[in-house]
Amino acid sequence: MRSQPAPPASETTAYDWLAQSLNTLHRAHWHRQVQPITGSAGPIVEIAGQSLLNFASNDYLGLASDPRLAAAAAQAIKTYGTGSTGSRLLSGHRTIHQELEQAIAALKRTDDAIVFSSGYLANLGTVSALMGARDLIVSDQYNHASLKSGARLSGATLVDYAHSDVASLRQQLQTHRRQYRRCLIVTDSVFSMDGDCCPLPEILDLAAAFDSMVMVDEAHGTGVLGATGAGFVEQCGCSGRPLIQMGTLSKALGSLGGYVAGSAQLIDFLRNRAPSWVYTTGLSPAAAAAALAAIAVVKAEPSRRQQLQHNAADLRQRLDRAIATVPALRSLQRLPSASPIVCLQVKDAATVLNLGQRLRLAGIFAAAVRPPTVPTSRLRLTVMATHQSAHLDQLMAALMAFD
Repeated sequence: MRSQPAPPASETTAYDWLAQSLNTLHRAHWHRQVQPITGSAGPIVEIAGQSLLNFASNDYLGLASDPRLAAAAAQAIKTYGTGSTGSRLLSGHRTIHQELEQAIAALKRTDDAIVFSSGYLANLGTVSALMGARDLIVSDQYNHASLKSGARLSGATLVDYAHSDVASLRQQLQTHRRQYRRCLIVTDSVFSMDGDCCPLPEILDLAAAFDSMVMVDEAHGTGVLGATGAGFVEQCGCSGRPLIQMGTLSKALGSLGGYVAGSAQLIDFLRNRAPSWVYTTGLSPAAAAAALAAIAVVKAEPSRRQQLQHNAADLRQRLDRAIATVPALRSLQRLPSASPIVCLQVKDAATVLNLGQRLRLAGIFAAAVRPPTVPTSRLRLTVMATHQSAHLDQLMAALMAFD
């Protein structure tokens, strides 16, 4: 069959809108692109040949380059190979998956746990499996995109409540709850682009009063908060309360993947009904083994969490003093934080881009976060347990050098 001739270059095509949309992103200073990092993770990284102090990582405990995790991953590859090769319900299940799920359940003090191939898939699959068109999801307005995507996929009615506002949550429940079969309240524990934490005990009290389930995203709490590193749920004293706990293996635990921990019935249900678990390849053996090794480190070395909390508190205090005393920094606003995530809000996207570029020239790698990721532009600084006092000195010196 003779091929059709290509249309003249002057003709429009169905794909022309892509260029127009990209131009809009550029004009609004919303366009983003990847920045390859050379070498391993750590407090100092190399980007485009430049050595930079790293304040843009979620590797809170410094485990992503820990040799014990690397050794565990290498041994798993020797034992199981590089891939799981299929869905866990078919050919993809390995004993290392079960060991990891048991370790997560022990850490979280729940009956059982289930591991997904990413945190995004964990939220997507869990919310869409639990809820349907006859149900209601009440969501904190600042929740992670994966929770919101799961809610849309479920077909349930989704309503937001004002960020961490218990009165707003109560109002939404009073207005909507009785019209629906089931209700799920979803919230981040630590909000990834702000650093503050949800009012979890009050949320659980409201859930009990309105016959609702609660799902909390511990992506930035796992390994970081709580007496044993189990997360914000543990820190709040809520470990024994009815709750669906989700988290990731890719941040403080230095690996890849997501999990859900809860009752035995919940986990059994998800193994049978969560589409992003049933219909996808299991987590790679190397990632599972690395996460399992990381949980052992979290339990054995509480000093890592203690150093992390010290570094975060130190940075918050230094920033508050500088904003109060350095005229050039008075336009910055430090957002409330109870975590290693410390954000400085600025007036617009162009300003935060300029701030990030100037820090990079001074040897600092920090995330300039803009809409639509967040409602207002901010410099997102993340602290690691492996940061030294001299690293904080260098960051503060770079900030105070601005005119």
